[in-house]
Amino acid sequence: MNTIDCATEQPNEFRQRLHVRAHELHADVVEREGGRDSAPGAHDYFDAALAACKALTATWYAKRNGIPLERVESHVERDDSEERSGRYKLTVRLAFHGPMSEEDRARIYAAVGRCPIHKLMTSSEVTIETAPLEREGDPTRP
Repeated sequence: MNTIDCATEQPNEFRQRLHVRAHELHADVVEREGGRDSAPGAHDYFDAALAACKALTATWYAKRNGIPLERVESHVERDDSEERSGRYKLTVRLAFHGPMSEEDRARIYAAVGRCPIHKLMTSSEVTIETAPLEREGDPTRP
């Protein structure tokens, strides 16, 4: 089981510190929502997960199949104008660099279309349980 821990850095501020294994990340909200825009927001991380997964999947697939892919660029555009109505649109544009044939490029495009985060976002049932986090000795808990 993977665990991500998140805690407010300073009382009454939006900025959060996240720990993922040995990595530290931060999250904030944009200024118009009361934050300082000092770090990506939750939606940014959601979208970034897709960008990273597409690039990592392309690299993994190319290495596994002996395709001379040298570098990947992924660009994700978000249209969240209808999010409250249940529609969240992400457009992904990819560039594959290296001395590959058009057939190799087509194979990589097909592979990235099935990346794990793409499938998770579009065809998996995700369940979320929200519960109190109990900490021993926490003076803020009754």
